[in-house]
Amino acid sequence: MKYKKIGDILILDNSYSGCDFEELSAKHKVKTIMKINHIQGTKREPVYQILYGNETETVNKENGCLFKLDLAKVMWSKGNNNERLRIAKLVEDGETVIDMFAGIGYFSIPIGVHANAREVISIEINPNSYEFLCENIKLNKLDNITPVLGDCKVETPKYNADRIIMGYVKTTHHYLKAAIDSLNEGGILHYHETVPEKLMKTRPIERIISQAGGREVELLKINKIKKYAPGVEHVVVDARIS
Repeated sequence: MKYKKIGDILILDNSYSGCDFEELSAKHKVKTIMKINHIQGTKREPVYQILYGNETETVNKENGCLFKLDLAKVMWSKGNNNERLRIAKLVEDGETVIDMFAGIGYFSIPIGVHANAREVISIEINPNSYEFLCENIKLNKLDNITPVLGDCKVETPKYNADRIIMGYVKTTHHYLKAAIDSLNEGGILHYHETVPEKLMKTRPIERIISQAGGREVELLKINKIKKYAPGVEHVVVDARIS
């Protein structure tokens, strides 16, 4: 049986048949046991089952950051924790960062805690996620994160940034033009995509170039995050847009 522990909640996979949930709860010191069937829609809302207990709100600690969330309302991807810290360490002093699809602050909070950005503009469309984003800014005592409730396509063009994070994997390429148009000269784009392994080195960067409007695109790195499905990888492309 595979599981993920998020705060004091245990998330099980499909192989939990025959489990003694009370015993499992005591063993892992959790108050609730759940199964997340899938994440749906642009607001990334979970379809879930509660197997034991009834509380779905928790506080998860990761990379020295605190994240308050409700697993019945918002998603949490435990497999991205190394990427969240990697990006925070890349942010240079005084940068303005736009975090598109910010969620509860998956990337914004580590940047606020571990970097010295001038400002992080965190854009999120889901009101539930936005509410926890605002709470997590306070919880981590950060004063350089500006939360924005709205659609990234509409809100991103209102700002300019030295670095833009696109930490969403479904239809993310539809938002590339809005992101690139908001990047300052020489700015860095972190573009996430799910891509067949055989297209990993070509399709993501070609999509960026196609939306760059003639601006020069320099590929800095293609970073594998995790296996998304058989033969499909979740990757992030770091690119400089000149």
